[in-house]
Amino acid sequence: MNKNRIKKLSILANTKFLSLYDAEYEKKNGKIGNWSIASRKDISTLNAQCFEGKEERTDAAIIAAFHEEENKIVCIKQFRVPLNDYIYELPAGLIDGEEKFEESAARELREETGLKLISINHEKTRARIYASPGMTDESAAMVFCTCTGTISDAYLEEEEDIEVLLLSREEVKELLKRDVKIDIKAYMVFQTFMEIGEKLFK
Repeated sequence: MNKNRIKKLSILANTKFLSLYDAEYEKKNGKIGNWSIASRKDISTLNAQCFEGKEERTDAAIIAAFHEEENKIVCIKQFRVPLNDYIYELPAGLIDGEEKFEESAARELREETGLKLISINHEKTRARIYASPGMTDESAAMVFCTCTGTISDAYLEEEEDIEVLLLSREEVKELLKRDVKIDIKAYMVFQTFMEIGEKLFK
């Protein structure tokens, strides 16, 4: 493990799902600097990771799902408050309690789309990735899977504003030509799906 360069963590703000911390850290020249970190974790968990060697816990699951009957990729269009707009994404959600990321993926896929996860491609799935490490320590499992069923909004939470789309390779190609907001993880998966199709998931 690399030398621990974070020396102290202080709380700047706390909310239910996200907190902001000031990290006092050692720069490569030995001088001390400060960095703001947004995190899903509470201060005790972060301190345990930084100073006690506790293993990091994955925060969320991102689901790249292929609908077997429709031969299409699952996409959601969701309203995101920080953007004040809708954005094309993959289904995703936070891991609850002691859930394994596979369990979270199945639950979140069901909640956001009504679809049922059939199988996970463990060779392509990664247990932990990072999307914006300059701002946050948030990590997610990237789950490649197949699914079945009929789209439904019956399981959405009250604050979720989601439209579910099943997209063919040609429809993905057309979407990527448009001037719309797309999550970077979805963009990369869509690009690969456009090139190799269902081989991405199996």
